[in-house]
Amino acid sequence: MSPLEQIQQNLRTLRMPTAVEVVADLLTTASRETWTFEAFLTELLEQEMEGRRQRRLERLQKASHLSVGKTLSSFEQDALPLQIRRQLSQLCSGEFVGRAENLLVFGLPGRGKTHFAVAVGHELVRAGYSVLFTPTYRLVDELLRAKRDLLLEHELRRLDRYEVLILDDIGYVQQSRDEMEVLFTLLAERYERRSVIITSNLVFSQWEQIFKDPMTTAAAIDRVVHHSIIVEFGKEIPSHRAQEAAQRSQQQPA
Repeated sequence: MSPLEQIQQNLRTLRMPTAVEVVADLLTTASRETWTFEAFLTELLEQEMEGRRQRRLERLQKASHLSVGKTLSSFEQDALPLQIRRQLSQLCSGEFVGRAENLLVFGLPGRGKTHFAVAVGHELVRAGYSVLFTPTYRLVDELLRAKRDLLLEHELRRLDRYEVLILDDIGYVQQSRDEMEVLFTLLAERYERRSVIITSNLVFSQWEQIFKDPMTTAAAIDRVVHHSIIVEFGKEIPSHRAQEAAQRSQQQPA
């Protein structure tokens, strides 16, 4: 085994895959440019660290279940009021996640609430935060199954691994008291510990449709609103679905 092969073998043992790939080229460059040992080692470790960062971001992206196409670059920011554009810039920094604050996105259907939330999610992943996107009804179904199988606590611990949980369309969960109970339990578990991003076309005064009784509704709203940032997509923001329908109509032959 040559000295280079021995070095590569040792790097594999140390679980440094990027260093294994680049060490041969770096040794050649270091010899040609007469690098010091410290310069060579610094470059090798920096490339390994960057490789680890990229692999971690890839894992976070895959685990997030975020729609690939709904990014910040594809979001029509110019259609947003100035206040929301300013909020968007601040949200993408991820500072609210460090403070375990929530993000609540309200608005009429078709105004881009989900795209907005997903785009923020993508930026949070790029900043190194663990994110999970899910339609609320689907997550509630999973929690109900876990409760039935006496695994609810285990499922809540699994979800707790995510620093940010994006619950899309919370207003569509309004079928049973069991659904209300597991959803409330989830929100209570994350209260002041982990961030939740919620999109909804129901304002707070309509949340009794979700949580069924005034006391539970008030308790849920209290936990969600305390330490939260609220973004409202009002009527001044055009419906992107209506715009797309109009464009399709214009493109059809007469």
